[in-house]
Amino acid sequence: MIRPTNSALAQLAPSGIRRINALAAEQGDCIPLALGEPDFATPEPICAEAAAALARGETHYPPNNGTPALRQAIAGYMSDQGLAYDAADIIVTVGATEALSSTFRALLDPGDEVIIPVPAFTVYESDVLMCHGRVVQLDTAPTAFQVRKDSLAACVTSATKAIVICSPGNPTGCILDAASLDAVAEVAAEHGIYVICDDVYNRLVYEGPYERFAQRHPELRDRTVVIDSFSKPWAMTGWRVGWLAADGPVAAQIAKAHQFSVSSVPAFVMSAAARALEVDPEPMLEVYRSRRDRVLAALDGMGLDTVRPAGAFYAFPSIEQTGMGAEEFCERAIREAGVGLVPGECFGAPGHVRLSYCVADDALDEGLRRLARFVASI
Repeated sequence: MIRPTNSALAQLAPSGIRRINALAAEQGDCIPLALGEPDFATPEPICAEAAAALARGETHYPPNNGTPALRQAIAGYMSDQGLAYDAADIIVTVGATEALSSTFRALLDPGDEVIIPVPAFTVYESDVLMCHGRVVQLDTAPTAFQVRKDSLAACVTSATKAIVICSPGNPTGCILDAASLDAVAEVAAEHGIYVICDDVYNRLVYEGPYERFAQRHPELRDRTVVIDSFSKPWAMTGWRVGWLAADGPVAAQIAKAHQFSVSSVPAFVMSAAARALEVDPEPMLEVYRSRRDRVLAALDGMGLDTVRPAGAFYAFPSIEQTGMGAEEFCERAIREAGVGLVPGECFGAPGHVRLSYCVADDALDEGLRRLARFVASI
């Protein structure tokens, strides 16, 4: 008799976001407002640098943690943002997704617990479970998606190893305020737990104040892992390149998980990534800001309560007043209105849907009109 497959992996379902996007694609004329996929092309200077790197023959094995030039460029870039990391503290990864998985593999033993404020990106939970860890969800909906110390402290047990935060957040677009960051810092300091900062939307901020956890609390450097990516701000999702920064001893352990998982990012991609750090993403940010404002106005007109997103490119309205669950709402919106959204269950937050506005303006506006008609009909 054949032995069972990995028990941790067997309990995971395929991505709910991808499932709903595939369902929308089957409808033909459906407008997908589901994926966080920028509609912009990667800026030309970045593409040109990749072509030049190929012409230079950068097609061989690079250093596992990234080329010295890229790691130094990232260190300088982070320094300009008020984050003091040396090139040796940085690991170039296959997107933020691999940065997260390598971090969890390096930090977690079976049975360790990770606190995840929800709603949250689905990959966090999957990574923890694949490491045979346990997820402890902290519901932030009652506090407008902010973290408060008493509720966070109530989640801590003797098995707690880490907490994951994302600001601006996916799926809410909300920025963690100073009280939230301080609450995380105080609990982490009191209980000796790691703070994993998913900062991939830090260049997509529309209004302040905005401060990153590692910037506000450098005293917790020894237990902080900062994760970032080229995907969102520079429209480089398909390039699959990101990075993480951590204190030396922690980075050394994560580097082993990274090395044994993927070896490295392709050499010619790293030259292009270094060039990206010199490209200003502000023009794309201004387009997203305009779209955000139109989305908020449209959702308000539909009577859907929405916590105002201050960053990223998502809105996360409540649909509880419709009397439907989010799964039913999204499936009916696809079939009856031809618009694709992601149910809040995918993020640990029933009663909400995620709307992504990183799509072309004409598609976004038509999608909002269709959604308005659908909501009015129910």
